[in-house]
Amino acid sequence: MQIRFQGVPALATALLGLLIILPACATTGRDRATKTTASITAVESDYKEASNQIDATNSSLLELIQPIQQNVKKAYSDYAANVNKTEKLATQLHRHTEQMTLRRDAYFTEWEGEYTSPAIRELGERRRMELKAVYAQIPEASIGLRGDLASYVTDIREIEMYLSNDLTPQGIQAIRPIAQRAVKDGESVKEGIHRVLLAIGRVQTEMGQGGMKQ
Repeated sequence: MQIRFQGVPALATALLGLLIILPACATTGRDRATKTTASITAVESDYKEASNQIDATNSSLLELIQPIQQNVKKAYSDYAANVNKTEKLATQLHRHTEQMTLRRDAYFTEWEGEYTSPAIRELGERRRMELKAVYAQIPEASIGLRGDLASYVTDIREIEMYLSNDLTPQGIQAIRPIAQRAVKDGESVKEGIHRVLLAIGRVQTEMGQGGMKQ
């Protein structure tokens, strides 16, 4: 007589599922840390690219509005292309910054309930608060920068729109003071970006000393 153990397949399936789930749970904190660091790196890259793009946009604008411009159409085309790139970068930076904030909040919130040992919980809370304090330097350094960047993008876009309708010597001469002010505003935005990059660097250094770096 052949004895069939009908419950064996179900038991094996359950054990297999448990084996799959356990490693996933064990790496949850590591995964959160990895995603958090990746989001910081993405924002850092965006800021560096934005700073370089502001240089390119300002340079093309100054080239366009110079008193003696031999090839106005090409100068305008180059400037318009740089405006488009700057606008896209600003949008991308905003999106990545929002993602970084969400990753940060999730990481620090979920960190709170991971330990049962009082000693380890106290140690974890101390490290969490230390990292939060360092991480807070990024939004502190970013105060006003988002609005300044948005204003700069608006200005260079409207200058481009104006010149698209009046790409004449008279039109360029009329817009020159506004364009020169926009260039100065772009330099101010770059200074703000530099402050944020310094704050990001401090966070990355802290993470590399045993914080969230994996």
